[in-house]
Amino acid sequence: MSAPSLNPPPSGEKFSRPTPPKPAASAARHAPQRDFVTTINDDGSRYFLHPADVRGWFSRWRRFTGLFLVAVYLLLPWIPAGGYPAVFLDLAERRFHFFGYTLAAQDTWLLFFGLTGMGFGLFFLTALLGRVWCGYACPQTVFLDHIYRRIERMIDGDAPARRQLDAAPLDAVKTAKRVLKHALYIVTSLVITHLFLAYFVSIPEVWHMMSAAPAEHWAAFLFVFIAAGALYFNFAWFREQLCIVICPYGRMQSALSDDHTMTIGYDSQRGEPRGKVGTVNAGACIDCNRCVQVCPTGIDIRHGMQLECIGCAACIDACDEIMTKVKRPTGLIRYDSLVGLNGGKTRWMRPRTILYGVLLLIGIAVASFAFSTVKPVTFMVTRMSGAAYFVGRDDVRNQFLVRLLNKRNVPTNFIVTLQDLPAHVQQNGFSAPVAVGPMAEQVGPLVLVVDRKFYTGPFKATLVIQDETKAFTLSRPIEFLGPDAQLLQQEDAARGIKR
Repeated sequence: MSAPSLNPPPSGEKFSRPTPPKPAASAARHAPQRDFVTTINDDGSRYFLHPADVRGWFSRWRRFTGLFLVAVYLLLPWIPAGGYPAVFLDLAERRFHFFGYTLAAQDTWLLFFGLTGMGFGLFFLTALLGRVWCGYACPQTVFLDHIYRRIERMIDGDAPARRQLDAAPLDAVKTAKRVLKHALYIVTSLVITHLFLAYFVSIPEVWHMMSAAPAEHWAAFLFVFIAAGALYFNFAWFREQLCIVICPYGRMQSALSDDHTMTIGYDSQRGEPRGKVGTVNAGACIDCNRCVQVCPTGIDIRHGMQLECIGCAACIDACDEIMTKVKRPTGLIRYDSLVGLNGGKTRWMRPRTILYGVLLLIGIAVASFAFSTVKPVTFMVTRMSGAAYFVGRDDVRNQFLVRLLNKRNVPTNFIVTLQDLPAHVQQNGFSAPVAVGPMAEQVGPLVLVVDRKFYTGPFKATLVIQDETKAFTLSRPIEFLGPDAQLLQQEDAARGIKR
């Protein structure tokens, strides 16, 4: 290819540059396919979905489940249990209250069992029922479908009305609806965020923070407004993109499920070839696209299992409604396994479900045992800073620090005793009953002293803690350290001290 000429054009002529091709218009994809994401246009811009309303058995159960979970989220900080909110993660005091059951910071190792239990439970549930968690219980789905989209439908109308409003020019009516809708979005996001903060500081403290100047609680103030802004962005604009782009669960399901996993599928053997009502030799599907219109992620379930499917079952209710109207059997789109959709028999017991089930049962057993070991008091024994032991003129001394944490909501007296203690060892400090207030901590010294005449070398003992009713007993081993007994005897002999 020759280089372009740098000489100017002859007089009277103008430069002529080729017109670059115009970028493809960002037209919405009206026919979803497996090869691309429906909610992203050809030019990479965002395509907003307006899923149609649907009624049916699964939709009613999703609504009931979603509203129940929203009510649980809203009410837990208000419900008292054992003198505290039902769920109260008190980070300031390092106390975690769950329905009257209190864990201290020293018990946070138990969170491992909670997190792994949730993981194994999700694995087992996915292997059996696919993405039923996403469709019914995921916070993203619950808040989006049962709060934010309800607000949108209340103000903008049904799906055709919303699409018409989007395409309409910006006039007074459209502006008013947009302002009202987004104002409700912002208020809802702030309510959700304030309640989330209440799980960590309690409702009265949240109200106190709201009543005070922002500078007095600037960290909480920033948290609330940053979190509310993230919620507003997510539920007002990002929406299903979080499930498709960010959430890893959709990608994990391909590794957790198999051909016998119950998923939402289309019976192609019965539905194909598609054709309108009355078409000769046509299948049951009349190609009305109702399943596409109600899908919250914009897919066509007739293309098979897809990453974007969240298992909401809206397409099942929509298809069943159409089949009933045209007087054909329902279940063209249904919960079934790939094997079942192809005419086979679904096997519930298979290596994958057995493995996940066994791991889940083992996790439950281990977690139950671990939680059963948690006592209403936590105590630690540490050696005081400085020398490991002190040798005085007349004695050998060890100094410990005992920390008692009462996890009850009532004051409790604790009895502290030392077992396996050699004779002639004097105990000072935590020897009498120790009174600890409700949810309070008591820290004090424990000093063990041995007269040099009776010292025979290091020894071990056991520190035992009991409440007054002796309902529980906790123990910690301690070790008394000191110099070599023979060297101490030689030193005493040199000083004229007789043993």
